[in-house]
Amino acid sequence: MRHRIPVMAIAGVACMAMTGCAASAGAARTTTSVRVTPTAGPASTSATPSQRSTPTSPPTPSASPVQSDGTLQILTYKGYAESGGAGTNWVTDFEGTTGCRIARLDVVQTAQEMQAKVGERAYDVISAGPEVAAGLIAANQVQPIDTAKVTGYDELTEHLREQTKTGGKVYGVPYLWGVNEIIYDAAKVKPRDALDLYDSQRSALPDSPLGVADAALAGKVADPFELTTAQLDEAVKLLSRNKHRLYWKEPISLVRAFATGKVDIAQATPYFRLLLRKAGKDVKALDVPTTGWVDSWMLSTNTASLDCAYRWLSWTVTSKTQHDAAAWVGLAPANPKACKKELRRICDAYGVDDEQKLEKVTFAVRPPGDCKPPKGECTDYATWIERWRELVS
Repeated sequence: MRHRIPVMAIAGVACMAMTGCAASAGAARTTTSVRVTPTAGPASTSATPSQRSTPTSPPTPSASPVQSDGTLQILTYKGYAESGGAGTNWVTDFEGTTGCRIARLDVVQTAQEMQAKVGERAYDVISAGPEVAAGLIAANQVQPIDTAKVTGYDELTEHLREQTKTGGKVYGVPYLWGVNEIIYDAAKVKPRDALDLYDSQRSALPDSPLGVADAALAGKVADPFELTTAQLDEAVKLLSRNKHRLYWKEPISLVRAFATGKVDIAQATPYFRLLLRKAGKDVKALDVPTTGWVDSWMLSTNTASLDCAYRWLSWTVTSKTQHDAAAWVGLAPANPKACKKELRRICDAYGVDDEQKLEKVTFAVRPPGDCKPPKGECTDYATWIERWRELVS
């Protein structure tokens, strides 16, 4: 839903912008399409030992007891399935362990780019956030998932598993998730509640139409993703209080804004709070209800190799895979067992093991366009996009 980028790239810029120290930034993938055609085992790949993650005990998906020689076409966000191009690699181990080959790995940065890619070609598995997932389900482009065929599915946080159900059926396997907390420079401001974010003339918001929901939540709307026309108008009115705020697209632009003093209160993921504190800023988070999102792996309706697709889903559930991906992009893993070593600090910031903190998060759904009584008719996502463009233009 929101911004996903290899965290070392941001960390390097933050260090240099705030303290002048030298840091090596992780190389972000610059292409959006990678064809992968390895041979059967990891010993024959071209990845160096430093690029390959160390395999743990192989997952044993119950989709089939026989290894498949099938291939997969995958669409995902940058950093979610690295194959060595960005200096890290956990795709090669999947291929060597299962015998399945990844014939195509396409990566994007935004939900809009993902939606466009989905329309261009067929994929076997897709990691989608709430904006894209609802459309895929409505268009019958993805199929319900048999969770009995996903080894380790029950290890995933139950609250997150509930977010991927539609009509009583499971359409996604939770992978990474985030929350949109309000962070502020405690040396400069002392916000009392979420409304201060919208009143401040030195504020920043992610450039996403779902930001309307955050404004509605600040206005005490119980369900910020199901807004009547009147509630939408109120949320937009709140957003309109500041005509000059920063609507950030690239994470680095937010870091620089804090570093230069252009911004002292913003909406961002907990990783930014940790990063800015490490760079010397006294940045804290406001203790208020927040919105969040879950990115889940979905199964295409017409996938040619269900066996390999389920093997991939099982692979993404493992604590090792989720640890590597979450640490690389600065988000929280859906499998709490992934919270080890350097990821422990990030997990604590998100509240992975804190049920009370999780209860304060309203997880995003794509605005439905209709609501159950007594609300009646609700505004749809297309309307949200239109109103958002009017704000940021």
